Amino acid sequence: MYTTEPEPSAPGARPSAGPAPRVPSPRAPQVPADWRAPSVLLVEDDEGDAVLLEELFADGTLEPRTTWARSLADARRELARATPDCVLLDLHLPDGQGLDALATVLEQAGGAAVVVFTGLAEEATGLAAVAAGAQDYLVKGRVEPELLDRAIRYAIQRKQAETSAAALQAGQLRAQENARLERGLLPSPLLRTPTPFDVVARYRPGRAQALLGGDFYDVVERADGTVHVLIGDVSGHGPDEAALGVGLRIAWRTLVISGVTGSPALRWLEEVLVAERAGEQIFATLTTIELLPDRRRMRVVRAGHPGLLLRSGAKVEWLEVPGGPALGILPGLAAWTPHEVTLATDAGIVLFTDGLFEGRTGTGTDRLGEDGLLAMAQHHADLDPAPFVDALIRGAESLAAPTGGIGDDMAVIHLRWTPAATPGG
Repeated sequence: MYTTEPEPSAPGARPSAGPAPRVPSPRAPQVPADWRAPSVLLVEDDEGDAVLLEELFADGTLEPRTTWARSLADARRELARATPDCVLLDLHLPDGQGLDALATVLEQAGGAAVVVFTGLAEEATGLAAVAAGAQDYLVKGRVEPELLDRAIRYAIQRKQAETSAAALQAGQLRAQENARLERGLLPSPLLRTPTPFDVVARYRPGRAQALLGGDFYDVVERADGTVHVLIGDVSGHGPDEAALGVGLRIAWRTLVISGVTGSPALRWLEEVLVAERAGEQIFATLTTIELLPDRRRMRVVRAGHPGLLLRSGAKVEWLEVPGGPALGILPGLAAWTPHEVTLATDAGIVLFTDGLFEGRTGTGTDRLGEDGLLAMAQHHADLDPAPFVDALIRGAESLAAPTGGIGDDMAVIHLRWTPAATPGG
C-alpha cells in the first residue's frame, strides 16, 4: 500500500461547513508559474491503492488531471482516445503482468512518459522496466507526495528529452541520406585532360519544405571532343524522386560513354523512368546538348524542359528549340528531334531547371517567369560566368523572400569554351 501523511488532529481538523484551502506540505517544491497540470493515466486494478494515490496527489502540488483504468484492456482504450502526459502503471494487473504489460503500454502510449509501480521486494523489476523503456519506477509502500510529484515531473521531462534526441538523430540521418543523394544528382564533370572548357554549376535545394527534389545534371566529354550536357528535373519532391533522378543521370552517363546519344538516349531513359518510378503520375523533363568539336555548333534535344540562355559579349537571349513531351507522359509514343544551333565564338550557354524562375516576386501571386529571368540575365550580362550564375540565383531568391523563399530545387549550369580552344581563336 502507499503511505501518506497522517490525518490532522481534531483541533486542526477541517470544519464541516466546507473545505479549507489546502496548504502544500512544507517539503513539496513550489511549482513554476508556467507549469501546466499534466494529464495522468493511472492503470491500477486495486481500488484502495487508487484512492490512496489520489490522496497523495491531494497532498502534493502537481494537481494532475487523472484518469483511472482498472485493467490493461481499459488502458488500451484510454490510450486510443488520447495520449496523456504520463502513465502510472501497476505491473500486476489481472490481464497483464510485469514487462509484458509494460511492453503493451509502451507500444500504444506514443509520446507519454511511463512510470511503473513495483512491490517492496521487486526493485530489480523496476530497474528492468526502466531498461525496457519506462522513464522511472516507484516502490509501493515508499511513496510520498513530494516523491510522486517529482517522479512524474522528471518522467515527463525525460520523455520529452528522449523524443527530442530521437528526432534530432532522425533529422541528422535524413540529412546524411539527402547529402548522399545530392552527391549522386550533382557529379563532377567527366572532361578529358586537358580540356579548356569552363563549367560553372550551382544547386540550391528547396529547403522551405525541407524536401529533397529530383533536379540533376551531368557533363561528359567523349574521345572525339564532343561535350555532352544533361539537365533534368523529376516531378515531385522527396527521396524517391531524388533517387530516380540519380538513376536517370547515371543511366545517361553510361549511354553517352557507350556511344548512345540524342533521341535514342532519351528513349532508353524513358524506359528506365517507367520501370523505376513509384507511380504513373511521375515524369521527368530534361534537355541534352552536344557541343560539337568545331566549337561552332551544338545540337539540342528538349523533352518538356524550359529553354536556355545564350550569352555572347554583353548580349543575352532566350533560346527554346522545338521539343517533345517530358519523359513518362506518353511512354513509347513520344519523339524528340535534335535541333542544331550555330554558336558565336564567345558563346556562353546557361541551362537551368524551372525552380530558378517559378518563384514569386514580392507578396503577391506574380512569379518571375521566363521573361523576368531573361530581363535579370540581361541586367547582369557583363559578369563573368560564376558571378553571373550567382547573381541570377540571388535575384530569384531575393524576389521570393517576402513569401517564404523559393520552395523548389534549382540547378543551373553555365558552359563555355575558353578562347584558346576555339579554332582560329
